[in-house]
Amino acid sequence: MINPAELGLLGLGAYRGTQLAVHDSILDPARDRIFAWRDQQPESAPRTWVVTLISCVYCMGWWVSGAILATYLLAAGHWDNAPLVVHGVEWLAVAGGQALLNRWDDSRKDGS
Repeated sequence: MINPAELGLLGLGAYRGTQLAVHDSILDPARDRIFAWRDQQPESAPRTWVVTLISCVYCMGWWVSGAILATYLLAAGHWDNAPLVVHGVEWLAVAGGQALLNRWDDSRKDGS
């Protein structure tokens, strides 16, 4: 199991990765292509699902958190140090930190 400081850093990384994927202008061309792809068949459930995924900080944040955690566990050699269920709990913790940071960020956008 990884320690709380590592979980915190992974949560920060997941927050930043989520902001990159959902909001940052560097990925606008990719997002625009996906929106255009969906607009070709707006009644398509899979296309709507993909657009929802890339538009939602909580949806995308869940997957970005998992990717960052898995990358860290594999790169640091910690994958085999704990049962899979423990890594699942770590994923929930990283995603929770990411979601809290996104909530805080969203609350500041109204001028608070």
